[in-house]
Amino acid sequence: MRLKLPDYTTEAEDLGSREPLLFIHAFPLNRKLWDPQFNELSDVARVLAFDLRGFGGADPVGAQSMEQLADDCNAFLDAMRVSRPVTLCGLSMGGYVAFAFYRKYPGRVRALVLAATRAGPDSEEGRANRDKLAAAVQERGPIAAVETMLPKMFAPRTYETQPELVESVRAMMLAASTPGIVGALRALRDRPDSTPTLAEIKVPTLILHGPEDQLIGLAEAEKMRDGIAGARLQVLPGTGHLLNLEQPAQFNEAVRDFLDSL
Repeated sequence: MRLKLPDYTTEAEDLGSREPLLFIHAFPLNRKLWDPQFNELSDVARVLAFDLRGFGGADPVGAQSMEQLADDCNAFLDAMRVSRPVTLCGLSMGGYVAFAFYRKYPGRVRALVLAATRAGPDSEEGRANRDKLAAAVQERGPIAAVETMLPKMFAPRTYETQPELVESVRAMMLAASTPGIVGALRALRDRPDSTPTLAEIKVPTLILHGPEDQLIGLAEAEKMRDGIAGARLQVLPGTGHLLNLEQPAQFNEAVRDFLDSL
């Protein structure tokens, strides 16, 4: 569905009628990242997702910060008339947005699912690489991000043996706008350290990670598990960074069991 938010217009999904579950997509993808989850989890949750500014079907405007993207999530929930606390499921950049959302709107959060993400900020080298990629995208468009990132998004075996999945992710990346990619890269570069936030999280938390994640190592997931009281870490065998696409049945089962436990 097409949906007008205060700052931009976007595309959204809304399926099911039980407790709300908001999926927040990774960079530089869009809500279609969650296609394997929509139908499979809509019997246990009201499954919600939308395109963050500049991605997918959203207007080509760039983000200023993770906090702004958290505000967009808040505005989306208001627009969808969601009054009950939600379970937030964020993957990679979506996890960074989830941390910002929890800091700003803790009363709206029922539980957290943190997938292929981390609490720490970028290193100096990481910040420089964000700037380098932003310059390349400004010069050449989204294809520059595809060439830099696509092979690293999967476990090596997935990349070699699932060409249709790889092509679908390529299409998602190419659907992003140049302002969206550049804005998000700057927001990623400048995001705050969420490590202090870990001790403040008082809601049930599930951490999901791939042992073959080439972008965020498993050690980062272990740090989050150790820092969030009562958090549970589940490692999905054979997965890399996009674990929900690489092993959707495993991912869905883990989320379903977590929701059932709430």
